[in-house]
Amino acid sequence: MTAPEAPHLPVLLDQVVEALSPRPGDFMIDATFGAGGYTRALLAAGADVLALDRDPTVQPHAEAVAADFPGRFTLVRTAFSGLAEAAEDAGRLVDGAVFDVGVSSMQIDEADRGFSFLRDGPLDMRMSGEGPTAADIVNGWEHGPLAHILKQYGDERQSGRVATAILRRRAERLFARTLDLAEVVEKALGGRRGAPIHPATRTFQALRIAVNDELGELEKGLVAAEAALRPGGRLAVVTFHSLEDRIVKAFLTERSGAAPGGSRHLPQAPVARAPSFDLIFKGARGGTPDEVAANPRARSAKLRAAVRTDAPAWGLAA
Repeated sequence: MTAPEAPHLPVLLDQVVEALSPRPGDFMIDATFGAGGYTRALLAAGADVLALDRDPTVQPHAEAVAADFPGRFTLVRTAFSGLAEAAEDAGRLVDGAVFDVGVSSMQIDEADRGFSFLRDGPLDMRMSGEGPTAADIVNGWEHGPLAHILKQYGDERQSGRVATAILRRRAERLFARTLDLAEVVEKALGGRRGAPIHPATRTFQALRIAVNDELGELEKGLVAAEAALRPGGRLAVVTFHSLEDRIVKAFLTERSGAAPGGSRHLPQAPVARAPSFDLIFKGARGGTPDEVAANPRARSAKLRAAVRTDAPAWGLAA
C-alpha cells in the first residue's frame, strides 16, 4: 500500500533529518504527523516512529505509513501537551523529537475546516474537531478580549477597529461562514488598496491560534519533550512566524543556561541547575534558495535544534 498523495511538502526536511541524526533502532517522535513527511524520512533512516496529531483527518496517511513500515510506526491522537504521556505509554526512551508548528497547508486547503479567508466554509478552525469554534469566539466574546487576541496573536494594529466591526455586524446577524467574516474585516480596514497580504490574514491567524491554544500547546510540548528525551536525545522545532519562534528561542536559551526564561507555562529553573539542553547550532536556520523556490512555505520557516544533556529536566526532578 502506498500513501495518499501528500497535500504539501515537509518543510526543511533535510535539515530536520540532519539535526535529529536518526539511526536504525532509534525511537523518534514526530509531534506533528500531518501527511507523514517527517515520519517517512525518519522511518526510511531505520528509526521507529511514534507520531502525534490531534487532527482526525490524518488517519488515511497514518494507515498508509503503517502499511509501508509494518511494526515500526504508531499514531496517537493527541496535542503537543500529550507527548510525555504518549512516550511513557510506549515504554521506550526517546532518541529524538520534531515539531512542525502551526497550521498545515492541507488544513488550509480544505474549505470545510474554516481556516481560509479565501475559501468559503463554516467558521470552524478546530484542528481536533472538538471544543469551541472560531464562530463561538466572534459571536460571543466581548470587545476587549476579542481585540486583545487580535493584537496579541495576529499583530493586528487596528484590532480595536476590527473588533468593533465584528460586534456591530453580529448584532444584526451572527457569523457562520469564513468569507462573511473576511469581508467584514476587509471593509473595517478600508479594503486591500494594494496591500501585500489580505486584510483578514491577521484576524484569521489570531482566531486560529486562540481556538487551538497553539502557543500554550507549543510551550507545554517543549517541556514534555524535555522530560521524554533521553540524554543525548535530539530536539528539532520548525516554526513559521515570530510568535512561535520567540517561544522556542526563549525555551532553548533558558534550558541551555544562557538566560532566564519568561514564559508563564515553562517551569523556572533553579539557579544552580545544570543546563538540560546544548544547542546543536546557534540561532535559527531557514530554507535554502532551492527549497524556497520549490516550496514557498519554506520562505518563513525557521529551524532550531538542541541535544538533551544528562542533567535532570528543570522543574521535573530534584
